Order: sequence, then C-alpha cells, then structure tokens
Amino acid sequence: MKAAHLAALREAAAARRPIAFATNLATGAAFILPDEAAPTALAAEAASMLAADRSGTVTIGDDAWFIESRNPSPRLLVIGAVHIAQALVPFALASGFAVTVVDPRRAFATEDRFPGVAIATDWPDEALDRLGLDSRTAVVTLTHDPKLDDPALRRALAADPFYVGALGSRKTHAARLDRLRAAGVDDAALARIRAPVGLDIGAVTAPEIALSIIAEIVAARRGRLAAP
Repeated sequence: MKAAHLAALREAAAARRPIAFATNLATGAAFILPDEAAPTALAAEAASMLAADRSGTVTIGDDAWFIESRNPSPRLLVIGAVHIAQALVPFALASGFAVTVVDPRRAFATEDRFPGVAIATDWPDEALDRLGLDSRTAVVTLTHDPKLDDPALRRALAADPFYVGALGSRKTHAARLDRLRAAGVDDAALARIRAPVGLDIGAVTAPEIALSIIAEIVAARRGRLAAP
C-alpha cells in the first residue's frame, strides 16, 4: 500500500468518513473511493458495498477487483444516564455499537453505573457538537427532561444520524413536538423522531423497553424500519 493511500485511510478513520479501498488483483492498481478518477462501474460497486458493510471481490469487464469497505463503527449516543440506559447499553455493546452516555448530572453519569463505557458530562447539545453526528450514529433521548432532551433532539434533527428516538408517551411526545416547533424545527424533521421509542413488543420493564429500543435501532440500521 502506498504511503499516500495509508495516510488517506487513517485520515478518513479519524474523521469517521466511510471510504472503500479497491485493488486490481492483476495489476495492483488501487483507488480510494469515492474518487473522481476511478472507473464509474468500480465506484458504483464500492458505494454498494459500503452501504451493505461488505467487502469482497468483484469483476468489472475483464478485471477482478478486491473492494474493502472501511466504514466507521456504528455508534449510539444515549442522552440520559437513567435506569433504562443501564439496560440499553449492554444490548448496544453486544450489537456492535460504540456507546457514549451523555448526562450533565454527575450523580447519574458514573463509572459505577456504566462500567467501561464512555461518559460525557457536558450538556447534551454541547456533547453532540463535540462528538459529531453522522449517518453511522444513532441518538436516543431518555431523560424526560426537556432541558436535556430537547436541545439534543434539535442537534440530532439538524444533522444526519440514521436513527433518532425519544422516550415518552404519546401525550409527552405531542408536547415535545409543540416545543420543538416553537424552537423552529420543521415538521419534516420532526417526522424523523421515533416516539414513543422502541418497537411495540408490549414492553413494561426497563430491560424490555431497552430491548425494544435496540431492536428498533438495529432495524433502522439494516433498512428494515418503516417510516414513523
């Protein structure tokens, strides 16, 4: 691998930018995709593989190419270090997500409650600005506190996370929508919020609610989730 390619791969990983590395198995020619100089058919194959989180060999014309997808790890940002979050985090970790729990209430956001998990104790909007939001990120708000949930939702809806969920009943969510509209969020953005959060499995306990949430997040990631 050329030094320039290696540097580009490292830069993309640091920026959480999805890229593919394609190598011609006969000639050794290589491209980092997307790349305007790459053959159109190769770029299309690379885009398809990135979308599917897949690597492998493809034949384009007379040439065999190995395409390695380099997607950033899927990530879950949990707003609120509450008891449902304590049940949700292990499910998310087991499902391959990098998890950060965000809560400025230091009595809740502790290592004892979330062992081995990244914790951010700044305000949720500031934390999301710092952490960044991209198409490989899911955001779920769990606090029931508008001072914490609403700023996080405004940040999430202004970006491109693949999933935005909010805990609360239909009545709670209706009031939330009114507040967000008053804050300038349009209806198209509001329609992206999954609320009440989680798949309808009749969940009652915190672990059951957490299970319904991670199931909905996985369904969204895999393209199996209908519109809210």
